[in-house]
Amino acid sequence: MEVIGRQLRAARQAWREAHHRHLEVGFEGFPSRQRVEEVVNGLCAALFPRRLGEATGETDEDAYVEATLGRALDLLHEQVKLELRYWSAEAAQPFDDEDAANILRHFAAGLPEIRSLIDSDVEAAFLGDPAARSVDEILICYPGALAVIHHRLAHRLHGLGAPLIARIISEIANTRTGIDIHPGATIGPNFFIDHGTGVVIGETAIIGARVRLYQAVTLGARKLPGNGLSMRERFARHPIIEDDVVIYAGATILGRVTIGRGSVIGGNVWLVEDVPAESFVTQGEVRLRVTSASGLPEER
Repeated sequence: MEVIGRQLRAARQAWREAHHRHLEVGFEGFPSRQRVEEVVNGLCAALFPRRLGEATGETDEDAYVEATLGRALDLLHEQVKLELRYWSAEAAQPFDDEDAANILRHFAAGLPEIRSLIDSDVEAAFLGDPAARSVDEILICYPGALAVIHHRLAHRLHGLGAPLIARIISEIANTRTGIDIHPGATIGPNFFIDHGTGVVIGETAIIGARVRLYQAVTLGARKLPGNGLSMRERFARHPIIEDDVVIYAGATILGRVTIGRGSVIGGNVWLVEDVPAESFVTQGEVRLRVTSASGLPEER
């Protein structure tokens, strides 16, 4: 074991030297995925105390929410401080503890709005899925709802200046659901992901209100020819999906294209250009080769 330990130390040192990564005196570590997961669980319990929390009919709901939220925010505060200290070391700029406190205050102040957005998402799922028996079933069981809850929390933190913690939250959701939403993506109210597995939404995607996606939809970026990317291609490289759009399973939409309001994008469609409002887009004609009972091929 001693030999393996020395070899591992040598590997760590080689990587740090290659990437100019030297531990500063007093380095406290990175934000912890385990602690961030505890934060998310606590926030979900505070937002929905009787469905995602442990409040029962005999519980003082307000007291439960206050205590649960307090614990989650205290833990989040420590993780935000770790992240800001990390960025401070990266940028060789001094760190101010008040910055973490400000992020926490603004994040906490936005929780009622986040709760309202999640309520609109759950309602959209209930209206959009005839198999749903209740809004409670959606909130408790549906992977799309779970992924969107994580995104609403992560997006707020991303915008406030804690992108590393936000990314951890999005990856926790990805692990749990198979739905990959970058915390930078902007998503309007009444958003519904049905089934969900394999959905990918990129960092600069903008999604309007009342949009519905099905499994394996990709809102991604194009790999453009040439050595460099323009400012627009780098910072606005994912699609814009306007209000009331439905995108069916397996569709791939790449680049800074706009899918116009009220459009329907069929399954397995590949799109790299704008689509006007109220469009109905399907894949090209499919030719089937079927062998008849007589053994002669028929084309359809």
